[in-house]
Amino acid sequence: MTLRPRFWEKIPLNRMTPQEWEVLCDGCGKCCLNKLEDADTGEVAFTRVSCRLLDTESCRCGNYAIRKQLVPECVVLTPKTLPDVAYWLPRTCAYRRLHDGRGLASWHPLVSGDPETVHEMGVSVRGLAVPEYTVSEDDWEDHIIDEVP
Repeated sequence: MTLRPRFWEKIPLNRMTPQEWEVLCDGCGKCCLNKLEDADTGEVAFTRVSCRLLDTESCRCGNYAIRKQLVPECVVLTPKTLPDVAYWLPRTCAYRRLHDGRGLASWHPLVSGDPETVHEMGVSVRGLAVPEYTVSEDDWEDHIIDEVP
């Protein structure tokens, strides 16, 4: 895979190659946390309850290629869907940061050169997330957390 040098600083999200788009993911796993949205206010609350496909150690999807087939409610993030769902992505998410006109964080693997930096800096859900099959959906409110830094 050949990536253009520092492409995220020069290329708009909707003009990135599929490889560039995919590598923007920092591997934090936050987008895979189940969220609760207040119907009246639109406020989104993160829970520590993760999608059943999330590998809570690697913070990556355990079946990425067919995730939408296995979890129909999974939101497949694309340049086209990003504007509609950016509000429920964590503030630290590379896609949201770039969508909002901010650059990548210093701990992002594309900047640091190390995929472990996101975990070392405490920005991922490693050690925090619990798989949804271990928590009744009726109890998700008991697992609401402040957004992971």
